[in-house]
Order: sequence, then C-alpha cells, then structure tokens
Amino acid sequence: MFSALDHLYMQRALQLAERGLYTTTPNPRVGCVIVHQQKIVGEGAHLKAGEPHAEVYALQQAGQHARGATAYVTLEPCSHHGRTPPCADALLKAGVGKVIAAMVDPNPLVAGKGLAYLQAHGIETQHGLMETQAKALNPGFILRMSQQMPWVRCKIAASLDGKTAMANGHSQWISSEASRLDVQHWRARSCAILTGIGTVLADNPQLTVRDIPDTRQPLRVVVDSQLRMPMDARIMQGGSTMIAYATDSLQRTSYWADQGVTLFHAADAQGQVCLNTLLKHLAHCQMNEVMVEAGQGLNGALIARQLVNELLMYYAPKLMGGQAHNMLAMPSLTHMSQAIDLNITDIRQFGADIRVLALPEYASAVT
Repeated sequence: MFSALDHLYMQRALQLAERGLYTTTPNPRVGCVIVHQQKIVGEGAHLKAGEPHAEVYALQQAGQHARGATAYVTLEPCSHHGRTPPCADALLKAGVGKVIAAMVDPNPLVAGKGLAYLQAHGIETQHGLMETQAKALNPGFILRMSQQMPWVRCKIAASLDGKTAMANGHSQWISSEASRLDVQHWRARSCAILTGIGTVLADNPQLTVRDIPDTRQPLRVVVDSQLRMPMDARIMQGGSTMIAYATDSLQRTSYWADQGVTLFHAADAQGQVCLNTLLKHLAHCQMNEVMVEAGQGLNGALIARQLVNELLMYYAPKLMGGQAHNMLAMPSLTHMSQAIDLNITDIRQFGADIRVLALPEYASAVT
C-alpha cells in the first residue's frame, strides 16, 4: 500500500513533529512534508498553540511547487476554524494533489472530516502510514479527545530491591545525575506535574523544569486532602500551582486563593481527594500529559484505581533493605492472578541506572 519512499517522507514528518514536543500543549505535535517529483519542497512543524499549523509552514516553503505535490502529515489536516484557519482549505488552495496522513484526528471536531473534505474536492487521500509512531507522539492528546482523561505517566526512582527512600524518609539521591537530567525532559513535555502533600512535607520539592531550554513550566498539582500545605513550600514558587483538597478544617482556602493559587475541591466517600475526578478536571483544563512524581501512597492509589497509563522507572544499582519505603503502597494481594502485568516498551541505561518504560496491561497503548 505504501512504498519505501512514502515511509521515508513520513519519517521526516515525524521528526519535524518532535520539534514541538515541549511546546504545543494543548495542541498535538504535528509535522508535515511536501514532496514534488520525489523531492522535498516544503517542511513544517506546529510549535505553539495559536501559531500556524505544520501544513501552513510547509506550504509556505513549497510555494508554487505545492501544486500537484503530495503532502505527508502526521495527523489528519483540520477542517474546522479554531485559533487558525482550516489546514484542509490551505492544502486545497495550494493545489496539492494527494494527502497522506499517519492517523485520523481523534478530535470530534475533525475525526475524518478533514480527509473527507479533501476527497470531496478531488484530492486523493490515504491514512495509516506509520500510525503507531504518530500515536506515540501524542498519547495525551488522543486520550483526552477520546476518553476525556489525560495520559498519566508515573515516574519512580528506586533501588534494585524496589525501594524509594530509607525508613527515615531520606532519599537524595537514589538515581544518577544522568537519570535526573532525563527526568527534566519528561517534565518539559508534560502539561502538569502531580504530587502528594506527603512528598511536599518530606522533601519540599519545587518540581520545575530545569537544565534544559524550555519556554513554559508545567502546572504543579498537589493532592492535599486536608489542605495542610505549608505557607513557605517551595512548590508555590517558580510557576503555577493547583491544590486539590477534600476538607478545609484549617480554614486555609481563602489564604491560598488570595495568593493566586488554584484550588480544586474533590472529595470521595472516605474524605480523601477523588483522584478520578481530579484527573477528569485536568483533562477538562486541556492537560494532555500528567507526570506523577510522588511517594508510595499516591503512586499506589493511582495504580490501584487503574489511573496510571505508563510507568517511567529508574533503577539504581543499590540495595536499601527491607525496612525502606516501597515503590507502591497498595492493598495486599493474595494470588498471582491479582498481580498487575506490565508490557515493557523500552529499556536503556542512564549513567549507572537502568530506565524502564512500561505500560500496565490494563492501559495498553492508545488506539
């Protein structure tokens, strides 16, 4: 169906899309290549919401060479007016002869309408070329559009015996400097960083993107059921913060609201923050990818409720002993059939550490 050259051009479009890895939120990362007589005449990538889409940049570069050319785009061209005009119209006006999309847009406003519009106006279309790779670029956007939930990526640094802190809470540093730098890249691509009040009280982290060029800071979200946030916590500095709470027995909501902090109330039957409601709210706020950097309590609660889509685990060559903190605090399991199976998608080394990417079987890759 698709030739070797088709794959080559789409691979280039995917590379272009990666240029927006840290910056396109809440929009998807998209790349486009215009090819005329087996020669690339235009390239483009979407870099920021409100700015031109990838197709527009590629068409501008191609100029009159776009007429009769083939456009390779990693996501179906949009057919509706948003912040920018429809890309399907731009392709039509440029006289493109064929459009090959890696995947159909999961946005209900598009969802096949862009390709149908082009076909109705005489432009040949195909889709499905390198679809798996295209979906891997935008798991959060796809999940938010299809299920109104963000892609939740849980980052854990642990010893080889699965411990995340000593019994007294000391944990700096388990992982290597190379691993910690890699974490910054994952933070930068995330829309929000989620942690718990226990981590704030124990480690006083700031959870900002550091050491790599970036134009924005993710929203920091703290699960703080009783609203115990210290008034001098570092997480309140260097960017925007949301506190998700269940009760306000200390009567602090007015104080934090006056400080410009976003407050979100979501209580479950046990008087704790309802994590499912919180994540739905973050999706409603156009958060595509949420990275969890928390302790065993919040990690375990999210896994137990099947709310984690991906595990990002750094294993350091250390043994910390049986009394140290575990990776996950979960209800006791009594049978192997209750174990959560993982599908490992990537293993590589950072410094002396081993990084493992895995998908819980209940949360297979976006489709």
